[in-house]
Amino acid sequence: MQSTPFYQEEFIEYLNTFTVEREPVNLYEPVNYILQLGGKRLRPVLTLMSADIFDGDYKKALAAALSIEVFHNFSLVHDDIMDAAPLRRGKETVHIKWDTNTGILSGDAMLIIAYQLFESYEPKIFQALAKLFSKTALEVCEGQQYDVDFEVRNDVTIAEYLKMIEYKTAVLVGAAMQMGAIVANANKENQVAIYNFGRLLGIAFQLQDDYLDAFGDPKTFGKQVGGDIIENKKTYLYLKALEFLNESEAKELEILFNKELSDNADKIKRVKTLFLNSGSANATKQAIKDYTDKAYKVLDSLTISNDKKEQLKVFGNALMTRTT
Repeated sequence: MQSTPFYQEEFIEYLNTFTVEREPVNLYEPVNYILQLGGKRLRPVLTLMSADIFDGDYKKALAAALSIEVFHNFSLVHDDIMDAAPLRRGKETVHIKWDTNTGILSGDAMLIIAYQLFESYEPKIFQALAKLFSKTALEVCEGQQYDVDFEVRNDVTIAEYLKMIEYKTAVLVGAAMQMGAIVANANKENQVAIYNFGRLLGIAFQLQDDYLDAFGDPKTFGKQVGGDIIENKKTYLYLKALEFLNESEAKELEILFNKELSDNADKIKRVKTLFLNSGSANATKQAIKDYTDKAYKVLDSLTISNDKKEQLKVFGNALMTRTT
């Protein structure tokens, strides 16, 4: 098992051979653009890492890793259209740089390309990858719909929110790891276990992202701190605060999340104070730890060396202590 930077470099080298000029330019140029915008490449790294964990050749998992990355970026292109987002990783979003129709069509092409990338595998592996991919892709769409639905609801529960982030974010992390296991011909028990490890770690990762959005360092976070507050997103922090606050403060928080204010700085400051004073901030940190611990517990059922299990824990710890 290699280091994260090693897998990142190997994947980017493979990606660069894929993002070449193709016709029609207005279809494929946006595809190459979004894929080259950067990011942590977390999901493809996990696919390569998982193949290594089960004694497979990580290079054979590069096509599956790219499929995961193409699908992830496809979902970002369409999410940005739905959110009317002007920026992605500090650059213009596809629908802004080109137009909405181009964003929709190029996104559609990316979904098809993601499936095409499985065609290099033998039939048994192709079938297993495609089956997992289809299930995961549909769950991601379901998670996105839940997220959209929550924007106009004031009765979202903690359980519903956790289900939403599991589907929208965590299942793709789990699938990325299981794909590596499939390519490495790991047995079904190990495939299920590594999927659950990734899924649980994915939930912890999203909760950490929620926390950093409110309390991260603006110099390292990479996004506007307080963005979820400005957008009135009903995150775990928000829902836990409503659970803990007294009636008058809970009402104040609801009012703050149901109207647009001219001074967002004051809104962010007050909401963060409510998150802290209510105990919501600490509860979110505890939830991050709980889901990380659940992920580590899954490692006990994996039939791999203790050294590899420890390396997975080190990787998980790095994710959960990040500031970006």
